Amino acid sequence: MADDSARGETSYVVIESGKTSLRDLYTKEDWMAIWMGFLILIVGLFIFVPRPPANMDADFAKYKGIMSEEAAKAPFKTIAWHKASAAKKKISAGSEDYAKSLKSFLAAPSDWSSNPLDALYFSQEAADAKNAAAKDAFDKAKAAEEAALAKAEASEAAAAAAAFKDEALNKAAEDDVKAWTAATDKASKAKAKAGAKPFNRFPYLIGLAVALALFFGAGKAIMGESFGAFLPGFFFVFALAVLAYMAETQALMKHWGFGFPLWAIVFGMLISNTIGTPKWVVPAVQTEYYIKTGLVLLGAEILFSKMLAIGKPGIFVAWICTPVTLILTYWFGQRILKMPSKTLNITISADMSVCGVSAAIATAAACRAKKEELTLAIGLSMIFTAVCMVGQPAFAKLVGMPEILAGAWMGSTIDSTGAVAAAGAFYGQKALYVAATIKMIQNVLIGVTAFCVAIYWCTKVDCVPGKKVSGWEIWYRFPKFVLGFIAASIVFSLMFNTLGDDYSTAILDQGVIRSFSRLLREWFFALAFTSIGLETNFQEFKPHFKGGKPATLYIFGQSFQLSLTLLVGYIMFYIVFPEITASL
Repeated sequence: MADDSARGETSYVVIESGKTSLRDLYTKEDWMAIWMGFLILIVGLFIFVPRPPANMDADFAKYKGIMSEEAAKAPFKTIAWHKASAAKKKISAGSEDYAKSLKSFLAAPSDWSSNPLDALYFSQEAADAKNAAAKDAFDKAKAAEEAALAKAEASEAAAAAAAFKDEALNKAAEDDVKAWTAATDKASKAKAKAGAKPFNRFPYLIGLAVALALFFGAGKAIMGESFGAFLPGFFFVFALAVLAYMAETQALMKHWGFGFPLWAIVFGMLISNTIGTPKWVVPAVQTEYYIKTGLVLLGAEILFSKMLAIGKPGIFVAWICTPVTLILTYWFGQRILKMPSKTLNITISADMSVCGVSAAIATAAACRAKKEELTLAIGLSMIFTAVCMVGQPAFAKLVGMPEILAGAWMGSTIDSTGAVAAAGAFYGQKALYVAATIKMIQNVLIGVTAFCVAIYWCTKVDCVPGKKVSGWEIWYRFPKFVLGFIAASIVFSLMFNTLGDDYSTAILDQGVIRSFSRLLREWFFALAFTSIGLETNFQEFKPHFKGGKPATLYIFGQSFQLSLTLLVGYIMFYIVFPEITASL
């Protein structure tokens, strides 16, 4: 397999005869992405595992004991249960000082409204002014929390006086406790807004740019390419990625869900289609190199235990609706729309039905899609993701959809993981949990989709009549970085199961992943999307826009998926497995 991305050619995979040599393991981009991704995960383990929060085990035992006692005492979750649960969740490696320093180093630009510099530099005076403006809202939220707590305590005391045998009193207490937890959540958010601190991200971003340039440059050197040629161009790509992040964090853009992937592509394309991408930047325009390494890191976030926690209905929703939609959309594109490019058809189908950009990248590699086809699929995905992120929660509220059903619906149909979380959080905590978990279950299909597409393309699309397709041909077609994605998922899932839920959540999830690898993964994605823009020419899109077929295909597939997922979600959560739904 030869990597053509660095030379700007259109195919993502080239099949060669012969077997994989040991030299391929350090000269081919897919394998290098695996080693670099696992290096990051290993470094994360070395950072966080030896440094757990002080008294972690004793505190876990203490709060779990309180929760157990309260659960046995009352038929609903009491105030003491919620307080113990909140305290237990705060036990996190991500809250340690060294983790906070690491997150500051890896952080993206901050939120801003009218002054872009606020994303990178925030003075003490500006922080004081922001806190003063938010103080009234916090005071009101705090007062509402205290009033809700007093009411909940009175209701709970009345239920306890009746030995928790009066259903009416129990129901009133349960409702008042829920109202208090909602008020507490609002007060917490108001406190965060009133707790702004001054910061200067310039030194951190410069340090991060240097670190990533050396990291990826070293990989290029090992693969036999020029470290010196890669280095200067990387800082240009990184600067555009920073601008893309800043566009995402602008208040209005953040509200409408226009994330950094869209802006990175737009900024890159503005340059490539006006003044042209400078020649000295081209060696650092490495779409696949960055995205493949990021996808290996994504694998560590796909945990079997979390998938199983939501039970069979979630698995049915994700693993039935997704492949049905993918196959039908591809069939519709070929038989009804008569799309001339099968690779564009399958890339859009995978992007729309599986999980957005990540699936599009893996599928494009498996079917040798052209770079402009991948860019077009991603662009469509970004637009529809923004629409669905806002529209689906609004529609669900309009029709009074139950939280769990809404979460399942959004988790399986909104392409971006970040947009899924935002939409779910807008609708409610249960919706957020269900949506995020189902999206995680769906992400497993990235590797399955790439493997199936590789087989189908070798045996049906690109096959030569009369020639038998060998297993090696499928092997060379299959994107190897997917193996790293799968391996990371398996390894971290086994670690979670072995170490226990509490320890794993505090150290692996809140530490290694959320405070380290996930932050890096998002930077890698930003670099990849910027590279897509820098190597894309508008002229290349003209043949694909003929007749509006790509947009028609996406609209058809998304409409079908929205309808099918809603139907299957209702059947699975409320008819087939109602007992699981009741326990969520």
